[in-house]
Amino acid sequence: MNTILIVDDEPNYLIVLAELLSEEGFEVFTADGAAKALELARETDLDLVVTDMNMPGMNGMELLKALKTIDLDLPVIMITAFGEVDKAVSAMQTGAFTYLTKPFNNDELIVNIRKAVEYYSLLKENRHLRAAMRSGYGFANIIGKNKKMQQVYGIIEKVGPTPSSVLITGESGTGKELVARAIHFKSPRENGPFISINCAALPEALLESELFGHEKGAFTGAIAVRKGRFELAHTGTLFLDEIGDMPLTLQPKLLRVLQEKCLERVGGTKTRQVDTRIVAATNKKLADEVARGEFREDLYYRLNVLHIHLPPLRERADDIPLLVAHFLNKYGKELNKPNLKIDPEALRYLTTLPWPGNIRELENIINRAAILCADDRIRKSDVLPDEEGASHKPTLIDPDPLALDQLLKADARLPDILDSIEGALIRRTLKDADFVQAHAAESLGITKSLLQYKMKKHGIGKDGSDAKS
Repeated sequence: MNTILIVDDEPNYLIVLAELLSEEGFEVFTADGAAKALELARETDLDLVVTDMNMPGMNGMELLKALKTIDLDLPVIMITAFGEVDKAVSAMQTGAFTYLTKPFNNDELIVNIRKAVEYYSLLKENRHLRAAMRSGYGFANIIGKNKKMQQVYGIIEKVGPTPSSVLITGESGTGKELVARAIHFKSPRENGPFISINCAALPEALLESELFGHEKGAFTGAIAVRKGRFELAHTGTLFLDEIGDMPLTLQPKLLRVLQEKCLERVGGTKTRQVDTRIVAATNKKLADEVARGEFREDLYYRLNVLHIHLPPLRERADDIPLLVAHFLNKYGKELNKPNLKIDPEALRYLTTLPWPGNIRELENIINRAAILCADDRIRKSDVLPDEEGASHKPTLIDPDPLALDQLLKADARLPDILDSIEGALIRRTLKDADFVQAHAAESLGITKSLLQYKMKKHGIGKDGSDAKS
């Protein structure tokens, strides 16, 4: 719903115009002078101002100039008396969208208002697109040739054009917001806004206000009318990150918006229609949360119409060289190191790490190394964990004695254990590499000839099956 402010010192004129525009589907505020109009403009998300030129105190021209200091792009329609064309022209030169001379008919007013609102909407869409481009988001920026990532690309292509809700799951740092943005830019809503909010980052009261908006005076500190993220994402996409952490008390209100496409702001009673596509993400297993009573089952099914799961980085180690190359290019530009490179030894080391923080952790490591490396070459010493970076140390076996007792036979001998683990690791790595031995050897950090020797030792065929004696 677009918001319009009408400014005029004649009370009857304000009443008539407010009723007319409300019937046309606009949200209308009124001000009987420039001072109140400026106060409302600072407190309210406006889409248009319609103001009379001749008012006591600050006139319409002065108000126009003041409004442009608040929002340069906010359209303003000036209403002038017959014979004041010179003032109207001056207003246009100052930045007014257009002007109307009294008397005018209602149809003429409505047509010009719709043009102004559409113009402002396009400006805001362009802002969102420019911001997205500056952020480097989009389909082309999801890096990966891994088979699992190729499947993700295929799903994005299919779900993007649909209007359905999408649930993206995966560990923290796997790139869920990148996928959400890719879905948005693959949809018919690509020219609309992409608005995101982290449901885990805000306390319950603030999250409700951020999502649904609030009216002035709705709570202590609510000194202005504010549209929520749902309204800001109208005709676009709303990305609800960490949806699994949304408080149970807010979930019914979210469910209602999904079902009925309408909402009420906090402290308000007016129902407002919203046309917003929902893409949600979580690092939790929502089905388990439902079973524990921590997440509403009906909301889960509303969100999980289409599902995309992002694999952790440890399951797509073959993508690490591509990701490292991407980050080298990124930070090479930022740090004015156009020839930034990484030693093969350092790259091989990175492929052996478990990456609990996934792609985000890898990016941080490359960023730090790019800053600290002695020249334009990143060496293994530059990517080694610091004293507190124990998470980078590969932990292959749980050292807990109880876990080992459950895993190993009581009479197990060390050589037999090592042989068993080595064989199992080779089989798994071959499978992950689609049985391309060169790729498997690279992932294991050994040569192809050594891999072939070990495959023969463990009786593993080229397709991963038991080799014939």
